[in-house]
Amino acid sequence: MAKAFVFPGQGSQAVGMGKALGEAFPQARAVYEEVDAALGAPLSNIMFEGPEAELTLTANAQPALMAVSLAAIRVLEAEAGLDLPRDAKFVAGHSLGEYSALAAAGALSIADTARLLRLRGQAMQAAVPVGAGAMAALIGVEFDAAREIAEAAAAAEGKVCQIANDNGGGQIVVSGAKAAVEKAILIAKERGVKRAVPLPVSAPFHCALMQPAAEAMREALATTTILAPKLPVVANVTASPIVSPDDIRRLLVEQVTGTVRWRECVAYMAGEGVDRFVECGAGKVLTGLLKRIASEAKGVAVGAPEDLDAFRAFV
Repeated sequence: MAKAFVFPGQGSQAVGMGKALGEAFPQARAVYEEVDAALGAPLSNIMFEGPEAELTLTANAQPALMAVSLAAIRVLEAEAGLDLPRDAKFVAGHSLGEYSALAAAGALSIADTARLLRLRGQAMQAAVPVGAGAMAALIGVEFDAAREIAEAAAAAEGKVCQIANDNGGGQIVVSGAKAAVEKAILIAKERGVKRAVPLPVSAPFHCALMQPAAEAMREALATTTILAPKLPVVANVTASPIVSPDDIRRLLVEQVTGTVRWRECVAYMAGEGVDRFVECGAGKVLTGLLKRIASEAKGVAVGAPEDLDAFRAFV
């Protein structure tokens, strides 16, 4: 049995996430305190008490989700004897979750990760005026067909429309200028795609419109200490392992405008013998996607104290 530990991205946040872990385990509390100190603000209060509108803000959701993911890792280390380099073959994360994976693997400090994700969230939000961009989910469509839809919409409107996420199981997300994404929804319906729905997001993530945010991240990452990870991190942009700090810097910049190739990331790890996936943090989105990508593999999510018994039984 080979295991991978995976970390969720934006959309998994919910008011109250991580609170029970913090109440039960000092290791989790220590992570939240470190993140609050790094940001100079009580993010943990927003995580635990809300309001939801504050937590959903990209600049809060991104470091908050990382905090819960790393709290889960620290609790597994203390309570379940986890040694990540010994017990896992790979780590990977969905979009911002890649930062959580890098922190878990020792490539980034928790404090630096929190600051980078706050900046990333702010820069992504500022890159495009509110209402100018959009994202939509295409359900029941293969990757190549979705790419053709995005390209047709971009050509028709003369504006950006790209695949942002390939989540697996026929779930593709497109991102770009509002008019082009709306056109993609129409084209998808004309071509018989099962469902094509706009997503309630604050900016068009993972497309060329995010280039200003990519430049902001390039500048920030250039002065951030990045160590070689203690185990391979499967990168969103390449769906293959990265181990060098220079590659990590480059790919985190590319990730801002590039496609999150999650289906391929999971398929790669499964192809390398991973048959157990542990989702660390808020929600169970990645565990749900796993069934659609690697049906033979098993998954478990750890984000609350009651999940520890399931983890122990799982491994």
